[in-house]
Amino acid sequence: MEPIEIVEADLDRDDHRRSVLELIDAYACDPMGNGQPLPERVKKELIPGLRNHPTTLIFLAWCDGRAVGIAVCFIGFSTFAARPLINIHDLAVLPGRRGAGVGRQLLDAVERKAREMNCCKVTLEVLENNRRALKVYAAAGFVRATYTEEAGGALFFAKKL
Repeated sequence: MEPIEIVEADLDRDDHRRSVLELIDAYACDPMGNGQPLPERVKKELIPGLRNHPTTLIFLAWCDGRAVGIAVCFIGFSTFAARPLINIHDLAVLPGRRGAGVGRQLLDAVERKAREMNCCKVTLEVLENNRRALKVYAAAGFVRATYTEEAGGALFFAKKL
């Protein structure tokens, strides 16, 4: 297999925009994503929305001239550390490229960027039954977030609007 190259996406480039859209759509189709393709409205609005969001940070994994993985991140801020953080919102690798270390290389690239930015941490969420991803995250040093033992581990909630 050809080597993997990780790059920060440039949403001014047609090939990067097209790759982001294709990879997120493929991720949406996955059972650990949304189980169905992105709706046409979302496909139309995704790239402009990412371009206009002030903290967007995207990494693409390239192999053989094709994007095979993506990490869509957003820069946040920790009030407890008074430093920035990076949240990995989406991490996806095309099914045919899984198990080859692409996800780990994307995580490593995010961590390098976070260290360059003097971030206090990198965060992410994962579905509790996504065993493959859980193994990758654990191997990369991610653990369930806890701040004090008596408070317990952090849980992620959402309220759809």
